[in-house]
Amino acid sequence: MMKYTECYKGGCRFRVWAPERQEVGLRVYDHPAPEADRGDGLPGRTIAMQKDAEGYFFADVPGAGDGTRYHYLIDDVFYPDPASALQPDGVYESSAVVDHRLFLWNDDSWHAPPFAQLIFYELHVGTFTPEGTFDAIIPRLGELASLGINALELMPVAACSGERNWGYDGTFLYAVQEVYGGPTGLKRLVDAAHSHGIAVFLDVVYNHLGTEGNCLDAFGPYFTEQYHTPWGKAINYDGAWSDGVRAFIAGNAVYWAEHFHIDGLRLDAIHEIYDRNAVSIWDDLHSAVSEFWKRSGRRCYLAAESDTNDPRVVQPVSSGGRGFDAQWMDDFHHSLYVLLHPEGWKNYKDFGGIEQLAKAYAQGFVHTGEYLGFRHRRHGASAAGISGEKFIVFNQNHDLPGNRPGGERLPSLVGMDTLRLAAAVVLLSPYIPMLFMGEEYGEDTPFFFFTDYQEPVTSKGQVEGRRQQFAAFGFEGEVPDPQEPELFERSKLHWEKRILADHGALLDWHRDLIKLRRTHPLLSDLSKRFLRADVLGPAGLSVYRYSADGGRHLVCLYNFSHSETLPVSLGYAAVKEGVWRQLLGSDAGPDVPAGGVVRLLPQGVAVYELNPSPGSPAPVAE
Repeated sequence: MMKYTECYKGGCRFRVWAPERQEVGLRVYDHPAPEADRGDGLPGRTIAMQKDAEGYFFADVPGAGDGTRYHYLIDDVFYPDPASALQPDGVYESSAVVDHRLFLWNDDSWHAPPFAQLIFYELHVGTFTPEGTFDAIIPRLGELASLGINALELMPVAACSGERNWGYDGTFLYAVQEVYGGPTGLKRLVDAAHSHGIAVFLDVVYNHLGTEGNCLDAFGPYFTEQYHTPWGKAINYDGAWSDGVRAFIAGNAVYWAEHFHIDGLRLDAIHEIYDRNAVSIWDDLHSAVSEFWKRSGRRCYLAAESDTNDPRVVQPVSSGGRGFDAQWMDDFHHSLYVLLHPEGWKNYKDFGGIEQLAKAYAQGFVHTGEYLGFRHRRHGASAAGISGEKFIVFNQNHDLPGNRPGGERLPSLVGMDTLRLAAAVVLLSPYIPMLFMGEEYGEDTPFFFFTDYQEPVTSKGQVEGRRQQFAAFGFEGEVPDPQEPELFERSKLHWEKRILADHGALLDWHRDLIKLRRTHPLLSDLSKRFLRADVLGPAGLSVYRYSADGGRHLVCLYNFSHSETLPVSLGYAAVKEGVWRQLLGSDAGPDVPAGGVVRLLPQGVAVYELNPSPGSPAPVAE
């Protein structure tokens, strides 16, 4: 496991991994630097460090503690700590010690809910509130809890260059971005979220690191030329000296769980992590979080982003899987989006039929080995039989508006009826639902991709690169410069819209959907063993669910047509008698006798439960 700098009573032990170095010095400053520094001309002392058998250099410094600034010295060059807990003056300057023992937690009795019960809410700390801080989120937790949200997913907060960024090019994986409130601010948010019954997940990036301020090459072989990612050299998970790199990553997962009480991690783009070892990094990660669970009694869930459509991602490591508790399921979004937005097929050319959404509901992955025009090859394997709690579904996330030239969210592309339909499809699905910040009330401000790189060489060519990316997906229009501060400001939520008529009605609709999902036993069963998804003509979907004993029946009806009313017969073979009572609908509808017909309006939603006739035997499920 990773050995990083830690405090003890009366001092601090500094540690850094540099296996091929013969000497590493520690420069400790007598006082916090009054302004940004690179190690020159500040009062302090340089200490020779000792090296252990695993390649870690260490030094005990009595009197050092929380807030102590320091650098490592290699070949007369000053470097921040690769496992720095805080970079107060940015990614190029000195590191600062954080004594995690000083924070007083109030969540001793907290335990994260079972994964199957989670309802996620993804947010970007910098744009969720005008202030853009952890502390500014806390006053809004009550409203999220009343909506039914019980899991926040924070986009990455690892220290990166500048003051505005999505976070996916963090340079210091153990440090919390200071502009958001630093380590203490994040701890206050997690502590407050737990008091509201809300778990906190953190998005982490283990497939690459940002370039600005990145000093890892000075310490050891953290990267390899054997594999390449869209961002450059891959992280060295299977080459020479990779044991220390793997400890750095696995240790990071436990670091967030142990010192910040994070309940789970979402790993970005795991398909860009390369490891051919017999015992893989996935084994290491699973072992690390399992050991933490055993000694602390607290879970740390692991979720993945993967575009491989490989069911092994969520299968146990003991049977050759990756061991993730769940993964994002892009196929569900793509098959839904092309039905919601009339021009959606232009962006997702291998999607487009209602049959694909029915397959997503019943089986999971839509593409399970067939040839795809976008990839020019066969893609995927079947996930049929895998429980729904292994997949996270959504109709919006940070990527979807952020990777459009104009940053358009779904409310800018479709009307309120379509938003209600989209919400129902996701929240009543047999999967773990996730909302993107503001989605619950139809936020229509854009969410752009934005950066604040400090070096011209880093930002050069970004617009051209994104122009090529957008062209590949069929987007047209002007490509804005991510470095423009205006994009960040325009991406901030307008929380006050929640009380406006249409927005407030959509918020209530989300609340009703979440309540129904939580309280109805058939909707809370994610096994999919008692679920049937039927296509109704060219634009309709019926999702029929029933209990194992055949005593309860529920049907969710969706009409994706933008112009045609859909007649739907409720004549299911398993249901001979009784009355279908409407539990929820986008328009008020009457009860319907078994075998009767529902006329679903364009973009309409209706949920019916069977009430058996008095004295009749319970229907028998098919």
